[in-house]
Amino acid sequence: MGFVSPATDYVEQRLSPASICTTNESRILETSTGFAVVEPVSRLTQGQVLLILSGGRTQFAKLRGRALITDDGEAIEGAAAEEVEVMGRVTFFINSVDGDGDNCPV
Repeated sequence: MGFVSPATDYVEQRLSPASICTTNESRILETSTGFAVVEPVSRLTQGQVLLILSGGRTQFAKLRGRALITDDGEAIEGAAAEEVEVMGRVTFFINSVDGDGDNCPV
């Protein structure tokens, strides 16, 4: 009969984006370059990065004036902006350093 290892009390859980960056209201989305932490938005302010649903697809857009500027440079404004559903605001982007070395200068 052996003794129980005293080290079993000190085993730590693996770190994940969800364990580091989330609160009760936030959620993690996997992107092509890493992860995005998204929280509910109560009030829109200029310069916020938002997760939007437009034309049946989700994408990130920055609020500039009365327009939403998407990642590809498209401006959504006027009647098209009224049909956009704001899913939340992005509080953090966590980018992966694994992958294509050409995009990483280090």
